[in-house]
Amino acid sequence: MEHLEEINGNFIHDIIDADLAAGVNDTVHTRFPPEPNGYLHIGSAKAIYINYSTAKKYGGLFNLRYDDTNPVKEDDEYVQSIYEDLCWLGANPSGGVFYGSDYFDQCYEFALKLIRDGKAYVCDLTAEEMKEYRGTLTEPGKNSPYRDRSVEENLDLFIRMKNGEFPDGSKTLRAKIDMASPNMNMRDPAIYRIVRAHHHRQGDKWCIYPLYDYAHPIQDALEGITYSLCSLEFENHRPLYEWVVDNIGFERKPKQREFARLNVTYTVMSKRYLRKLVEEKLVDGWDDPRMPTICGLRRRGYTPAAIFDFVKRAGVAKAYSIVDYELLEHCIREELNATAARRIAILDPIKLVITNYPEDQVEYFPVSNNPNDPDAGTRDVVFAREVYIDRSDFAEVPPPKYFRLKPDGEVRLMGAYIVKCQEIVKNDDGSIKEIRFTADLETRNNKPIDGRKVKGTIHWVAAKYAKDIEIALYDKLFTIPNLNDMAEGETYDDYLNRDSVKLLKGCKAEASLSDENDRRYQFVRTGYFIKDSKNDNRFIRIVDLKDSFGK
Repeated sequence: MEHLEEINGNFIHDIIDADLAAGVNDTVHTRFPPEPNGYLHIGSAKAIYINYSTAKKYGGLFNLRYDDTNPVKEDDEYVQSIYEDLCWLGANPSGGVFYGSDYFDQCYEFALKLIRDGKAYVCDLTAEEMKEYRGTLTEPGKNSPYRDRSVEENLDLFIRMKNGEFPDGSKTLRAKIDMASPNMNMRDPAIYRIVRAHHHRQGDKWCIYPLYDYAHPIQDALEGITYSLCSLEFENHRPLYEWVVDNIGFERKPKQREFARLNVTYTVMSKRYLRKLVEEKLVDGWDDPRMPTICGLRRRGYTPAAIFDFVKRAGVAKAYSIVDYELLEHCIREELNATAARRIAILDPIKLVITNYPEDQVEYFPVSNNPNDPDAGTRDVVFAREVYIDRSDFAEVPPPKYFRLKPDGEVRLMGAYIVKCQEIVKNDDGSIKEIRFTADLETRNNKPIDGRKVKGTIHWVAAKYAKDIEIALYDKLFTIPNLNDMAEGETYDDYLNRDSVKLLKGCKAEASLSDENDRRYQFVRTGYFIKDSKNDNRFIRIVDLKDSFGK
């Protein structure tokens, strides 16, 4: 994976370095544990980068493990999309692909062990009662009236829970820890609940399911994970993680460490809300180019290298921060400026007729494929009597210091001739039908001119040989940079940018524009574009040319 060759050090690597030096571990084994209840997003890319690059740096292994312990929200569609996104990013799971549900038998046996050891009990409190008994941040909780059931009774009840004898939600298995703990997560947390739901892998085998805080450390330990690297909201869950590992009795204990999540301006990372956008058809699916999903960024034309470059520049730390979306745009713009082939496209075409150019004449002008890459060579662009230019490049009543086309003004058609406005032909409604010009035929192919200053150069395509295309211009999905700034009572919907896509039909492009789906272009003077994988005739703007990051 070329874009991960240089891996920045961070506080996590400092911890690992110290452990290796002290002999705590002799290998590094990490994992990425997504829940298959939605598509991965740009925030997931940070977790992938940290876990994958850490394993790579130390010559270790990296696992993909689906956290599929909640059958209600999970689906094979998400399982497939996660694997596809991970591989597209280049973070291939060198340690293997696993499913949390494949450990259900072990989780169940370990639960029986905790019961036998007097460290877990079956509780009949309802969810509301458990919340009431739990206490507050300043007041300790109260013991459940079922906390002191005998080992024999707890074993009997838990086995009967597994056998489906009790209604959903009527009983839970809870770890017996400390209801007075200052850490709310240690106040006898539930580790099993009754849920009758069809599981995408296990079918109807189980009607009890382990909760994440119980199942996850078991999965890590069974897979030989040495470092469980997760986002900061799990920091207060770490004592429970360690309690599970210690009390089940694993000799080799994984170490959980936390980092700050990736927050990006103008972006929402909530899978629930992203799913809402999809289900209510407010966007064109999970891969809509406005979505912060990995597949949306892929369709938009972003590359794995640019995404991981963005993550690296955003940094790996423990402090909360929100990163400018413009940094992500800067990363892809910087890459494409060096690599993207140049082509000419006219987004809002207006016809220019060169009256002194022979009607049946055609000639070709060499144009650079990428001025930043001499090895990219040139291509021949066809020129004829009628060409299209962009409407924005002509002003009938020009403002001061206007150096593009105007009445009696001269400009150079890029790589071709200097032309001068002769006549404006209008439609009945007053709109411009075409503009007639004369060309200085002595100025062919950028030939210098003595004594004449022509400041403007504009792009063009030959009308007869132009390719008809559509252009999709996407804007940010939300109207304010920080969605945490919402006032009380407001929702994400209040700031959804419902004018975030503009579709331009009737655009014109040079004939050499390729039909390859994964080919990225700079449309000269316009921006960077990629063919839409869902529409053979449409090109999506990846990012415009203007770089506002850091300004």
